[in-house]
Amino acid sequence: MNKGVVCAIAAYLSWGLFPLYWKALHQIPALELICHRIVWSCLTLYVFITVRGRWKEMADAFAKPRVVGIYLVASLLIGFNWLVFVWGINSGYVIETSLGYFINPLLSVLLGVVLFRERLRPWQWASIALAASAVLYLTLVYGSVPKIALALALSFSLYGLVKKVAPLGSINGLTLETSLLFLPGIAYLGWQGHTGHAAFQHLSPVTMVLVLGSGLVTTFPLVLFAAAAQRIPLAQVGVLQYIAPTLQFLLGAMVFHEKFTATQFGGFLLVWVSLALFGIEGGLYYRRHGSIAREAAR
Repeated sequence: MNKGVVCAIAAYLSWGLFPLYWKALHQIPALELICHRIVWSCLTLYVFITVRGRWKEMADAFAKPRVVGIYLVASLLIGFNWLVFVWGINSGYVIETSLGYFINPLLSVLLGVVLFRERLRPWQWASIALAASAVLYLTLVYGSVPKIALALALSFSLYGLVKKVAPLGSINGLTLETSLLFLPGIAYLGWQGHTGHAAFQHLSPVTMVLVLGSGLVTTFPLVLFAAAAQRIPLAQVGVLQYIAPTLQFLLGAMVFHEKFTATQFGGFLLVWVSLALFGIEGGLYYRRHGSIAREAAR
C-alpha cells in the first residue's frame, strides 16, 4: 500500500478515536482541558521544531505582523473548535460532533462560493441543498438547531479558509498558532492553580499522564496528515477524511450508547447521500475532463 495512504489512514483513525481519549479526561472542565492541550501541544511542537532545525523560519514568521495576524485568526478559530469538540464529547454529544465533520467539507465548498466566488456545477449544488435539508430536518427533529455540529463545521471551515492564505507549512503554522495561545493558556492554568480550582491537582497519576500526553496526541496525527498530503492526491485525502467522523459516529452509537432514533437516522442519511453524490459527481467530472486533457496533450 502507498505510504501516503497509510499515513492518511493512520491520521484519520487517530482523529476518529479522539472521543475515547477525551472521554478518559471527562472529570476536567473543557476550558481547563483545552488550555492543557494548547500548552502541551505547543511544547511538543517546540521539541519538533528544535529537532528539525526550524527556529530561524519561526523567528522570521514572528517578525512579520501580517503573518502573525493571519495565524492569530487561525489560532482563535482552532482553539474554539477544540473547545466545542471536547465539551461536546464529554457532555454526551459524540454523535452530533461527528455530524459536524460530515457537514464540514460541504460547508467549506459553500464558503468558497460565497467568499471566493467559486462556481459550482449543478450536481454540486444539489448535494449542498441535500445537506442543508438534513440540517433543517435535524433542527425540526431535535426541536433546536444542532448547534454543536454547526459550530464545529463552521469554525473548521473558516479555519481551512484562513489556512488557504496562510504562508507557513502545517507544522510551522500550528506551532505559531499554539504559541499565540500559549500565554493565555498558561495564565488560565496558573490562575486555576492559584485559586485551588485546578482539576489537575486532584487527578490520579495515570490521568495526569494522559493530560501531559495531550500535546503528542494533538501533533502526531497532524504530522501523519502532512506526510500524506505530500504523497497522495488531495482528492484521495478528501475521500479518506470520512474515516474520522464515521468512527466518531460509531463510537457515539455503539460504545457510548448515545440516543440515536430512527428519525435522527433520516437526517444523517440525507447528509451521507449528499456526500456520496458530491464525491461521485466529482470523480466522474475529473475522469471525463482528465481524459479530455490527456487527449489534447497528445
